[in-house]
Amino acid sequence: MRLEAIVLAAGAASRFGGGKLLADYRGRPLLDHALDTALAAPARGVTVVLRPGDAAALALVEARAEPRLRPLAAPDAAQGFDQGLGASLRTAILALPGDAEAALVLLGDMPRVPHDLAADLVQALSAGPGIAAPVHAGRRGHPVLFARRWFADLAALAGDRGAQGVLTKAGDAIALVETDDPGVLFDVDRREDLER
Repeated sequence: MRLEAIVLAAGAASRFGGGKLLADYRGRPLLDHALDTALAAPARGVTVVLRPGDAAALALVEARAEPRLRPLAAPDAAQGFDQGLGASLRTAILALPGDAEAALVLLGDMPRVPHDLAADLVQALSAGPGIAAPVHAGRRGHPVLFARRWFADLAALAGDRGAQGVLTKAGDAIALVETDDPGVLFDVDRREDLER
């Protein structure tokens, strides 16, 4: 499968007070953990969607000197992560190579996603459904893997709900992968979340 990964990291982090993706989490910037997860996936490339002008996050991505990482500015995400999630994902989908067969969508503020999960999602997607997502304790989490047939829907996104509308439309076309790792639900919205 010609898989591409996307890390959505274009947020203003207003609830956090700004600078969230560079905040320290277990001795490293928060975004570094999401990049680790994306690079552990069997993906050809990793598109990292950033806010225009976010020089610090761009420097962090470039400092990794990893040829699979491709930073991408999302001009429509200027209102911040909570307001521009759909716009950020749309920008990334439109920038993927034309032969991409699937896209693994990760969030830059989720540092505890298990690194081996992507392989399980790929296996689930290969069984036929168009979308695969992890489930922990009855709750659907992240990352989410989308087959190419959903790219047009993702490319039409706008606003703050990200791919939620696409997931609702997919209905039974979502393969749910059970995991006992709560990292698929853990995200950082506020500073106190770093201590959880």
